[in-house]
Amino acid sequence: MTKHYINTSELKCKIQDIKAGDRIFLSGVVYTARDAAHKRLFDLLNADKPLPFNIDGAVIYYAGPTPSKQDSIIGSCGPTTSSRMDIYTPRLIESGLIATIGKGERNKQVCQSIRTHNSLYFCAIGGAGALAASHITSFEVIAFDDLGCESIKRLYFDKFPLICAIDSYGGNIFKR
Repeated sequence: MTKHYINTSELKCKIQDIKAGDRIFLSGVVYTARDAAHKRLFDLLNADKPLPFNIDGAVIYYAGPTPSKQDSIIGSCGPTTSSRMDIYTPRLIESGLIATIGKGERNKQVCQSIRTHNSLYFCAIGGAGALAASHITSFEVIAFDDLGCESIKRLYFDKFPLICAIDSYGGNIFKR
């Protein structure tokens, strides 16, 4: 198991170095999107309309942060179950999404898409939303504000601790 300190801006260049089981400390821009936001992204793709952020090289975190408390940047920001987004994920990866972050296993189609398109799947620590929030330096809502906690947010991570669950070679911690 290797440790990697990586910025999202250099992730595309480092994919081949990352293996399933490696510890990742991710910094840089990450977008949140859960079920409702994914449906809207998919609808935009189907209508040939632009997405609210550049998907090429982007990282999506399956999370819906809670409102912040007084001296906090953001509220609890733990991962949600990734399999709920499996229906949308292959198309987003084909469109340039470089990595996803969540918790739990992915279906065969997502695993194949990750391998075919040189992508990655990271797992965050479930049940540790306050820990996750402590690695977010700032955020802004960028789309679908009407969805509340499920709106798409642009987060800025600083050494966010993750595990590579599925790598671009097909390595998968859930299949060991």
